[in-house]
Amino acid sequence: MGSDRSDQGNPGLARLHAYPFQRLRRLLEGVTPASTATPVPLSIGEPKHPVPGFIAEAFRAGVDSSLGRYPATIGMPELRAGIADWLRWRFRLVNAPIDADRQILPAAGTREALFAVTQALIDPARRPAVFMPNPFYQIYEGAALLAGGQPRMLNTGQSGLPDLDRIEELEWARCGLIYLCSPGNPTGRVLPQSFWNQLFAIRDRHGFVIAADECYSELYRDEDAPTLGLLEACEAAGRDDFSGCLAFHSLSKRSNVPGLRSGFIAGDAGLIEAFSAYRTYQGCALPFHAQQASLAAWGDETHVRENRAAYRRKFTMAREYLADLTPYDEPEAGFYIWLPAPGGDDEAFTRALYAATGITVLPGRYLSRPTPEGDPGAGHVRLALVAEQTICEDALERMRRFIQQWQ
Repeated sequence: MGSDRSDQGNPGLARLHAYPFQRLRRLLEGVTPASTATPVPLSIGEPKHPVPGFIAEAFRAGVDSSLGRYPATIGMPELRAGIADWLRWRFRLVNAPIDADRQILPAAGTREALFAVTQALIDPARRPAVFMPNPFYQIYEGAALLAGGQPRMLNTGQSGLPDLDRIEELEWARCGLIYLCSPGNPTGRVLPQSFWNQLFAIRDRHGFVIAADECYSELYRDEDAPTLGLLEACEAAGRDDFSGCLAFHSLSKRSNVPGLRSGFIAGDAGLIEAFSAYRTYQGCALPFHAQQASLAAWGDETHVRENRAAYRRKFTMAREYLADLTPYDEPEAGFYIWLPAPGGDDEAFTRALYAATGITVLPGRYLSRPTPEGDPGAGHVRLALVAEQTICEDALERMRRFIQQWQ
């Protein structure tokens, strides 16, 4: 006995789309690469650069003393203070100094926090709309659906920027939260101060939460021009209290430690207080040894500069192999290339490329949703240059030969 499963559980579950990598597995099902070369996955953004030894050592050193204690949701005071110091230095927060006790909350990586923020901070009865860029990180959509909200896609198009002018005031009035990703996934586009200023003005009229996913912020190209972040944009706009704004950061990409599952949320003290109350019940406190390793990581920039240099070399190499065959916009930051698919069909190109070379890329339409204005992901593929340089070079060389034949 028992009722039909469709009548049980969160109704948002039935509305979830298959995750991009599930769709990719289905696309490539039954395909055996003809090439004898080692397969290279350029489809998933999992950093493969070496884990800094001092971070691993700090993790190991803290294990024995931490396993017998429950960690607090708000994290160790030392970790919050270390994050605050990093934020002040990195984003030049002078007039809007961050308060380590009231404006910072450690998290188990940005994925956990980006999902939870919508569950905690939107009221689906009053403001159900959750805005997000299109293409986008699929956690945003899933978070909206499972919170009882309504995803609203903002196509980014060629500019890489959501067009805020296309949204009517009545739509903004229904908005409970807007997700933004800067530097963007998959385009690598950085949102400029002018964009933030426009959004701040709209937010002040309507009162929604601005959630900025900045997990790629430390992978910028120009060592003398760090990317702009939301808190820095707030300071420039005179928003000293970061009103309505939350920035989400992670060590996964910055420090090559995706398995540490460590990041933080920073911004509006009132939102942090409410989010902290939610997460206390959610039960997602970082173990002490993970916090100790995180404190070590946020306190060092040498390994981050080395990491950026390694990505810079790979992006230079990618231009040499691909740009003349299939021109693309150079990403300002991150580790993705948003490549126009030769022939125009991203799924057909992905499948053929894998069959011929063993190289896996991700069709752009798996990162986007169709809208009345079109599907901004279709016709592109995403390449993640996360592997070591020699592996990337081998993959890019194979891709070049294949594209020459494909065209």
